[in-house]
Amino acid sequence: MSKQIRFFAFDFAAPAHLSSGLWRHPEDRGSEYKSVKYWVEYAKLLESACFDGIFFANNDGYHDKYKGSVDAALRDVAQIPADEPAYVISAMAAATQYLGFGVTSSTAYDQPYNLARKFATLDHLTDGRVAWNLVTSYSDSAARNLGNGTQREHDDRYGHAEEFIDVALKLWEGSWEENAVVMDRENCTYIEPSRVHEIQHEGEHFKVPGIFACEPSAQRTPVIFQAGGSPRGVAFAAATAEAVFLNASTKEALKKQVDNLREQATAAGRNPDHIATVQMITVIAGRTDEEAQQRYEDYKKLVSYEGAMARYSGWLNLDMSEYDPDVPLKDVKTNASQTMLNFFLKMDPSKEWTPRDIAEYNGIGGTSPVIVGGPEKVADELQAWVEETGVSGFNVTYGIKYQDIKNFIDFAVPELQKRGAMRTEYDGPTLRENLFGKGQARLAGDHPGVKYRRNTSV
Repeated sequence: MSKQIRFFAFDFAAPAHLSSGLWRHPEDRGSEYKSVKYWVEYAKLLESACFDGIFFANNDGYHDKYKGSVDAALRDVAQIPADEPAYVISAMAAATQYLGFGVTSSTAYDQPYNLARKFATLDHLTDGRVAWNLVTSYSDSAARNLGNGTQREHDDRYGHAEEFIDVALKLWEGSWEENAVVMDRENCTYIEPSRVHEIQHEGEHFKVPGIFACEPSAQRTPVIFQAGGSPRGVAFAAATAEAVFLNASTKEALKKQVDNLREQATAAGRNPDHIATVQMITVIAGRTDEEAQQRYEDYKKLVSYEGAMARYSGWLNLDMSEYDPDVPLKDVKTNASQTMLNFFLKMDPSKEWTPRDIAEYNGIGGTSPVIVGGPEKVADELQAWVEETGVSGFNVTYGIKYQDIKNFIDFAVPELQKRGAMRTEYDGPTLRENLFGKGQARLAGDHPGVKYRRNTSV
């Protein structure tokens, strides 16, 4: 029997996400991002196909590196304007029963108490279907507008994040005992005070002495996603994450990432099977291979060079307008050019990548691999990625908003389900159960957050 693959829809609460210029396509629905009705319709669509969830990216800043201005990003809606995705989750949850919701929130510009309260509230309102994608932020514009004007050094960001999540885990797992809520009407006691405890945290970055404001939710702690790709980020994920978002250009590269993460999880005293791995993938599906390929060719005609470069410059913290669009970057003798080439050189070492080549590739689905085809080809490719790499599943992104996910559901999902490679029913009411099995609504016993529990029976 085929291995069952996990599937999330990868999205952004904005007119456009990773694709450049494709918002102009007549079928694109990105302009509806402000409508709660749109997101509710989307949630129902995903649950009808038994997606594990929708994974919302987020960005505290904006892309203003290209030509030293935000103008190109604004023209191509390159992840701006962007709403806060957490606010639409409750409406999507009310319209569904099992669909999970991954929400990206940064440790850089929030307080752990506030963030813990936000996710506990979301977990209450979704009946336990929320994940926190923990990021440390990379944007200079975010540092200017939300911080003190400068970013922390890379490793310091992770040191800060490690303490941040430690505080959050103490609040979620350690402040309230499991039976603190008694609702004793006869003695006029809703909560038994002796069962609610101060966490008494005092560290390098945070001092949080008191009790948590929220009673325990269905999962207590939201499912913890993490997406760091640096050595420090991978070590952090291996120690703390329950699901890791990966973005490799080839199966060979992805297998190395999955194997490395599993090795480090084992070294950290955790069962690597308690960490799901999710690779970003773009799927352009059709009734036939030819129909899908024609759609892909139509998309390529709409790609915006400046929109792609606005995004890429922001991701790299480098102004790509300084490079001739048609001169191979290998001829540019700077450390920065080598860094930005690494991803593409690994994907195709024989190709002399120019900025225009990169824009054409990034223009449809960003840096993720792209699968184009009819039902059988898409299913074959997705299964090959899983079988050859050991990855758990995919964050499925798109060329045009809504329609590409709908095409994937209409054409590829029935084939995947027929093969037993995609679920046809959910395992349980919580996101953690649907990732790891029925009855596993709480943190696994080897997760570091468990040490803060006051009731060891749960």
